[in-house]
Amino acid sequence: MPNKEVTYSISELAHEFEITPRTLRHYEELGLLAPRRKGNTRIYSHKDRFRLALTIRGKRLGFSLAEMRELFELYDAEHRSRPQLHSMIAMIAEKRASLRQQQEDIAKVLAELDAADIMARDTLEKIKHH
Repeated sequence: MPNKEVTYSISELAHEFEITPRTLRHYEELGLLAPRRKGNTRIYSHKDRFRLALTIRGKRLGFSLAEMRELFELYDAEHRSRPQLHSMIAMIAEKRASLRQQQEDIAKVLAELDAADIMARDTLEKIKHH
């Protein structure tokens, strides 16, 4: 029994990830995705779907599309060299540090919003009783 690979159409992926087909074509132009072609029809593999999920998540976390492409290229390199691996590790460390800083900043802003919310609610209660 042959093992049939699961594939996806551009409209299926666009719908699943709530993006436009144009966005998918743009990601392909940038080298983030590499669907097979059957005439004018794009046929996306499981690998393309996985890369799309990583790209969208990476964008949400502040990675540029160029950074995502670079990470994919480093990861895909058949003959990974020490410099490539060091570059990949450095890039990941830099992004990790940036995300940790963002996490700290978000925690501080949330604490400030909580304090402002409590103060506003207390003031409303005082006004209500006058």
